Parts: sequence; structure tokens; C-alpha cells
Amino acid sequence: MIVSRIILANWRNFRQVDVNLGERMFVVGPNASGKSNFLDAFRFLRDVARHGLQEAVSSRGGLSKIRCLAARRHPDVEIDVTLAEPDSPAPSWRYALGIRQEVRGYRHPALVYERVWRGEEQIVDRPNDEDQRDELRLTQTYLEQVNANAQFREIAGFLRSTLYLHLIPQLLRYPEAFANASMPDDPFGRSFLERVARTPEKTKRSRLRRIEQALRLAVPQLKQLAEVKDERGAPHLEAIYEHWRPHGAKQREDQFSDGTLRLIGLLWSLLESDSLLLLEEPELSLNAAIVRKLPAIIYRLQRQKRRQVIISTHSFDLLSDKGIGGEEALLLTPEPDGTRIDTASRLEDVRLLLEGGNTLADAILERTAPEGIEKFGQLKLGLDE
Repeated sequence: MIVSRIILANWRNFRQVDVNLGERMFVVGPNASGKSNFLDAFRFLRDVARHGLQEAVSSRGGLSKIRCLAARRHPDVEIDVTLAEPDSPAPSWRYALGIRQEVRGYRHPALVYERVWRGEEQIVDRPNDEDQRDELRLTQTYLEQVNANAQFREIAGFLRSTLYLHLIPQLLRYPEAFANASMPDDPFGRSFLERVARTPEKTKRSRLRRIEQALRLAVPQLKQLAEVKDERGAPHLEAIYEHWRPHGAKQREDQFSDGTLRLIGLLWSLLESDSLLLLEEPELSLNAAIVRKLPAIIYRLQRQKRRQVIISTHSFDLLSDKGIGGEEALLLTPEPDGTRIDTASRLEDVRLLLEGGNTLADAILERTAPEGIEKFGQLKLGLDE
């Protein structure tokens, strides 16, 4: 399944959002417009399904950090997702969640409502009579409770399997130096090597072989990539690079470049499962020529698995791929009452540019430049004082 539609109310930057989604989506906007926060709505539902509502909220600093500053008097934070089979106009499932700061007498985030539809039939509508008799029940969702989600466990499984990648090379190289930096579900790759090591051996070899083939094109000196263990049993990635020595030189991940590490993490994540994949600025540290090929690589691997990939980006090179349609891009525009999200193809001037043969980069990136940015290069920052 894919998330075919998402509705947000008072979620971080967004006071009101209602957008349709396809199998591959690019999220584009200025700095601080909410690209990461948009992706975090999917991560939040994943965390509710895996760890529960209270943990999902507290790990983000509490409901006050989640609630949109433009919400004013409306107190509720709401997320509503529709799940559907690819290419099917009919929804398979719909899950809607509304939360607010507290239930009477308890200082915990609590449900305003939790609703579930199977197709057109509503099968859950909370609060119910039992919730009315015991309001503390509203501090937990049915989504997180195995004994309560039997009718819609398919939704819980889908959301739990969501994968987010924003790999930080330093965390992967030196995990022991960031012992206190771990977060639930390791979004920044500190335990990426353990994830590789836990993969069944046959599957692991197959994936590493495919990644090695790709790396040979992107990193010409690299000839072999493997997972090895040191004398303590800790997993490492090891590559052989062409060298003046007859058999080349071996290097481990702490010697890989940032770009090589991020490319390995990206390719592994694309091969890893068929669940929803959230990619945060995959272009970072990569050569522009590689970045220009990423949309096609993502498309080919994503289409094989029919999985959904949602990508945040600032990159002109990434969005220059002529295979990206306007319906695949979400443009974020900050406004006084919160960030607005538009599907690029619904904006007439963007649509006309695309119909005229321009790439998505040509059509929308100019819109993401901060107002008055031309003056930025004239700043003296006190250097002449």
C-alpha cells in the first residue's frame, strides 16, 4: 500500500494541509518551511504504532513543540492518512488521529478522537462508551495496542514498517563517540552497520553485491565491498580500492568519504524493504553527476517493489531529471498563518513551464529562494569595523 492522501491540522509548520500523494514524491521549499516536519508526520504515526502515543509525543519535546504556532484558539493536533493500493482510486484504509494536551486530571497528551475506516465502512470511532467511563484510556491509541487493533492490524503493520533515512557519516564512523546521541529507531544511522549485520546472510550478500556494482561506477577506484567483523565481533564495511599494490588497499567505513557512506546507506535503504521510505536530502555530500541520476535509480528500484518514496530536497541537480512530473512534487510556501503545500502541477505558471519543456528545477526552485536573498552576498558582518 501507499499513503495516497494526508490531512494535517496544527501539525508543526502547518495549520491546514490536504494533499494527495503518489508512489514517488519530492518535497521542495525554502529553509525552515517545514520539509522535515512534513516527513515527521509519517514518522510520528510510525512511532505511535511502535512505541505508543506518549512516547511519540515526549520524544518530540511534548505537544507544545508539535502544535502549530499559528493554531491560535484551536487546540487539537490532527493527522489523517488514507492508504490505498498503487493505481487504485478506491481507499483501502483510512486512519485519523486527533490529540490535545491533557485528559481531565492527567497531565498527558490525550485523544480527542481516533477513527478507522476499512474502505468506506467506519470500524472505529473513539471516544466510545468505555472511554467516557474511564478517560485515562484516552492516553493510549488502539493503534499501539495489539489486543485492540485486530480489525485494522494491517494499518499498524504498514505504519510500523516506515523507514526514515538521514544518514550522518560521523555517527556511522564513530558510534562510540555519540553514545548519548541515539534516538528511537536510529534515524541518523548510528547503528546502520548493526542493521546490515542482522540481515540474513544470503540477502546481505545479494544487496552488497548490487551496491558494489553501483559504487564501481560512482567511485571508480572501488573494486569490492563486503561486511566483515573485527576481533571483538563488531561489524564493519570493508572495501578494496585499486592501488599501486598488486592486490589493492583495504579500507573500512571510518576511511570512506562522506559521499560514499551516504550513497551506501541510500542504496541499502532502497533495497531493504517494500515499506514507505522517507529520504531527507539524499543529495548531501554527493557529486552533482551522481545526484542527477538518483531520481532514475529511485524510480527503477521503487517500481520493482511498488513501494512509496517521499524525498525532501533543495537540489537543482536532483530536480533536473525530466522524468519527474509536476504531480510528483509538493511545493512548500511559508505564510503568516503557516506553511501552504501545493502540488506543483496545480500551479498554473509551473504547469505552463513544465509543458514548455522546462524541468521541475527550472519551474519551481526560483520560488524557494528567500525574499531579498540578493542582499545576502553584500553582508559585511562587521569585518570592516
